[in-house]
Amino acid sequence: MKFPIAALLLCLAVSGASAEATYGAPPSGLADHLARLKRAYPDVILDYDKTKLTLKSGATIPISDGRRDKSFDELLDEPDIDDMFAFPYPAHAKPAAPAFNADPGRVRVESLFREIYGDCRQGAAALKMRRVPWFGGSVLITTRQGVDKALEAVSRDLEKLPKAMQKYLAPSAGTFNCRAIAGTTRLSTHAYGASIDLNTDFANYWRWSKAGKDRKVTWTNRIPAEIVDVFERHGFIWGGRWYHFDTMHFEYRPELLAR
Repeated sequence: MKFPIAALLLCLAVSGASAEATYGAPPSGLADHLARLKRAYPDVILDYDKTKLTLKSGATIPISDGRRDKSFDELLDEPDIDDMFAFPYPAHAKPAAPAFNADPGRVRVESLFREIYGDCRQGAAALKMRRVPWFGGSVLITTRQGVDKALEAVSRDLEKLPKAMQKYLAPSAGTFNCRAIAGTTRLSTHAYGASIDLNTDFANYWRWSKAGKDRKVTWTNRIPAEIVDVFERHGFIWGGRWYHFDTMHFEYRPELLAR
């Protein structure tokens, strides 16, 4: 049976459009995610129900904006609380290439993070930072939520690894920096003093990677699994778990790690 050219083109167009994923639907296990979120930040989150987070400051943040048809860019730029859990974080799994656009932890609601850590644009003092020793030097990290203590615990455990692994760790490429994420207007978690980047000599970053003809990037990593495992044990997620990979990057996100 022969199809008219116009009909064939329409079928192809519809097929291509349907292949584009949309985001925004509540993830499975949302109640568990919200419970972990409250446990992770008990001095910030007072309570929650099916519709909102209630913060100790008196502010409320909706759990959902009702949208189910967000593009991937909209998921990152216009997230609600349940969008933060759109992708499960594979803690302690063997490092491997993530699925297309699977970026567990890259979705962040800025209004919540400002409540958790403060707003660096009002001055660095708002983040209550201090210096933490880091393999021959020191790094500036927030004391809010015990991030500084968590990083100290990471450092103690990393020191137990073979000396050869220290080349990946230092010098650090940075912690606190009141800036947006490259190519966006979204604040980096470095702006909250809650992230650390390792030695750039062994880093792989999706923006440094040349995309193929299909516009997809090829996941690449040189950070040993033993280092990743230590960070994850102490509440930090790894940018190497993202399709848009940033393998030198670790940020404190205990709500994404099952406890």
